[in-house]
This record gives sequence, C-alpha cells and structure tokens, in this order.
Amino acid sequence: MPVQFQIVVFAIAAAVLLFMLYNVLGKKVGRQPQEDARLPQSAPAGQAPAVAAPGVDPVVAAAVAGLKARDPAFDPVRFVEGARQAYETIVRGYASGDREALRPLLTPAVMTSFEAGIAAREARGDREQAEFLHPPRADLELATVKDERAVAKVRFLAEMRSTVTPAEGEASTDERRTAEVWTFERALGAADPNWALARVEPANA
Repeated sequence: MPVQFQIVVFAIAAAVLLFMLYNVLGKKVGRQPQEDARLPQSAPAGQAPAVAAPGVDPVVAAAVAGLKARDPAFDPVRFVEGARQAYETIVRGYASGDREALRPLLTPAVMTSFEAGIAAREARGDREQAEFLHPPRADLELATVKDERAVAKVRFLAEMRSTVTPAEGEASTDERRTAEVWTFERALGAADPNWALARVEPANA
C-alpha cells in the first residue's frame, strides 16, 4: 500500500534507513556469517511443526505455527533461503543503483527511501560496488500475522566489501561486518506470493 509522506520526511527516512543498512558496522557479533544458520525444520504440507527444531527458539516456532494456520503454504526453510537471496540482491542493487531490481523487493515507502539515497549518490557522481566476503547468515526471528499481513523478521549477519569510486579522485574500499534485522511483509490471500522488505533495524551484537 503506497504511503504518502512529505519530501522532508522521505529525506529523513532515507537517511535513517540507509544509515542502518550500511553503518551498523565495526562490531564483533556472537554468531559469525559463515556459520550454519539455525532454521526451523519443514513440516509436512498443511501441518505446523509440533515442537521447535534443535537450536530454534520455541517462541519463534510457535509464531511460525500461528502463521501456518493462516497461510498453510508458508515454509520457514524456503522463506529464509528466499530472504537471504533477497538480502544479497537488495544490498547489491542499492550499491549499483539498480532500481528495477529493487522495486519488486521493497514496499513503496522503502523504495522511495532507497531512491532518495541512490539519487543523492548519482548527483555526487559517485559509483559504488558491494560484494559479500562470505555467504550471509540468516536466522528467522519472527513469523506472525498482523492486520491481514504476514510479517517475518530475519536477522542477517554479513561481511562485506564496499568500493566507492567518486566522480573525481581514487576509489576507496572498506570491509565491514553488518548485523541487522530485516522485516518482510506480504498480504495474506494476495495473488502475488512475494514478500517485500518493509523495515531495516540494527541487530543487537
């Protein structure tokens, strides 16, 4: 659902969101990106998992069961893998300014914020490239239903290399570790089964 904001609010939102996306950095986090993520185990079609899988928070497992009651097709393992792919695509897409790659993966409000950041970079004449040093780690932290929308939060840990080439001058490269929680949403019963990024928050180290 498109949300209308004033230009100044968009600018503030863009600054906050992009700060979270690229500057929750320089921290040692307890779980490393290259470690195996703890994922809920898939249950037979139409059945919710009776108990939490090893290493999965029982509260998360119960929330997944609640979502599956409303959306039996929800598979937490497939969802987390899809979220990981979306995460990589979004990070790279923002860095390269690929609006077409970003648009189907973001809610309208987030897309507007990202476009503001891309436009500001283009106005400076800067070019950016992002690459992952290891496959990012993804952990499902919440899966629930709110106001007829499925809502899922995924905690991502990643090690990245970012190269910025200004309009004039030499390129600079920065290697960073990020820890963030991304919130994805989709309308229950909608013909479009895809999830969209609705929020980015810094994760606790």
